[in-house]
Amino acid sequence: MAMMNTKPKKAISSSHSNLCTTLFFIVLFTIPALFLLHTPTTTSICTAFAASHAKPWSGDLLAAEFAWNRLAFSEPSPPPLRLKIAVFSRKWPAGTTPGGMERHAHTLHTALARRGHEVHIFTSPPPSPLPPPSEGGESPLMSLPLLHYHEGEPGRWRYNKAWEQFQQHENDHGHFDVVHSESVALPHWLARNVENLAVSWHGIALESLQSDIVQDLTRKANEAMSPAFNQSVRGVIPKVLNEIRFFHNYAHHVAISDSCGEMLRDMYQIPNRRVHVILNGVDEDDFGVDKKLGQDFRSKIGVPRNASLVLGVAGRLVKDKGHPLLYEAFSILMQKRSDVYLIVAGSGPWQNRYMDIGPNVIVLGSMSPSELRGFYNAIDIFVNPTLRPQGLDLTLMEAMMSGKGVMASRFASIKGSIVVDDEFGFLFAPNVDSLLEALERAVEEGPTRLAQRGKACRNYASSMFTARKMALAYERSEKESKKIGKRGRESRAPCKKKVKWL
Repeated sequence: MAMMNTKPKKAISSSHSNLCTTLFFIVLFTIPALFLLHTPTTTSICTAFAASHAKPWSGDLLAAEFAWNRLAFSEPSPPPLRLKIAVFSRKWPAGTTPGGMERHAHTLHTALARRGHEVHIFTSPPPSPLPPPSEGGESPLMSLPLLHYHEGEPGRWRYNKAWEQFQQHENDHGHFDVVHSESVALPHWLARNVENLAVSWHGIALESLQSDIVQDLTRKANEAMSPAFNQSVRGVIPKVLNEIRFFHNYAHHVAISDSCGEMLRDMYQIPNRRVHVILNGVDEDDFGVDKKLGQDFRSKIGVPRNASLVLGVAGRLVKDKGHPLLYEAFSILMQKRSDVYLIVAGSGPWQNRYMDIGPNVIVLGSMSPSELRGFYNAIDIFVNPTLRPQGLDLTLMEAMMSGKGVMASRFASIKGSIVVDDEFGFLFAPNVDSLLEALERAVEEGPTRLAQRGKACRNYASSMFTARKMALAYERSEKESKKIGKRGRESRAPCKKKVKWL
């Protein structure tokens, strides 16, 4: 109001004004944070992992708004209740380089099968001939899911055919305890009648809209706006509205990041007890710390012994993964530091461009999980310049499980669920200048300091991002889904019973 008053007043110094502003925002954000971090004085039933990042908690698990990965689940083996689980997944990994959603589905549901649950996968035909799918009965390998490929073109998902298989299986072999849809593999007009359905969201339309905006912001000043961008933005707004309307038809929602969980509760208006945050996990047997393997890998691919720092990036080499940013930022860095190297694991349109930079960039192409283990151990820090706010990249978790610090785009999904501590690495705005600044900071710190960050990442990841932890969290959520399915969707009264066995 003082700015609108025309009466002369004594000038307030700029520094004093800035201090007041700073104190205002400190108070504004600190008070809510204190309420969020407050824990009840009653005896804790659930003990949280990573003491510096979570606190003991007790209460109705379905009402929890934080990631279930933070809880210490007990691990009875075999599980006290064996579940029969149906999974609808557009694809199932058949090659050496599956996509992120396929890898997630394979890791999760294989882990659940190994826990002793009966898991049936309804999916599209593989791109190359495989042994005939199992169609009921016991799996020859009890630790593996039973695969049901629908008929049709390889790699093309036909939900109606998968649904027919599912119904036929229920008619012949009895009902499933839980039905799990990977994103919109099962359309809402079918899923709305499935009372024991849980949908895991790897990206929703509202996040996709943010992704479109971020990608367009990377456009050069003299570069015309892509017609595809205009078309995408026009199409995504109605999609967001439609999602908000039909998402209520799903019985349970599993968000793979804390930020996605908040969007589902706040923007999509899903009741709190039907949204559960369970972060992705990676197979802990595939990724770990192995210094000798890393040294051998460096020697094998030709990294000089006198390299001052080795950066690494992995995944699809496409624009929306941020490779235009890394390409430009590293090209500038090389002009200042010719002893810094970048190892690129992956394939895509930017593969040849990286090769053109020079000998300081080593492009390896697509790699299997066993090869990636050597890659992660060979680098000093992992870089993820993604321009996609949706989902939660498994490569960040793999790097952390391998004892490496990370450098990633400052998106709510990443800073809220992965890089939750400054010690884990660096966050940067998704533009060249910010990324270059982060790269220069990493070079200045050097391998010894980055190794300390990597140890902190390993400790955190091993308590949060393992396949075992993810499977135990889903196991519990699916048991809760089964209970609510039995009561009926219209009679979902709040459960006052405390969590017993976490």
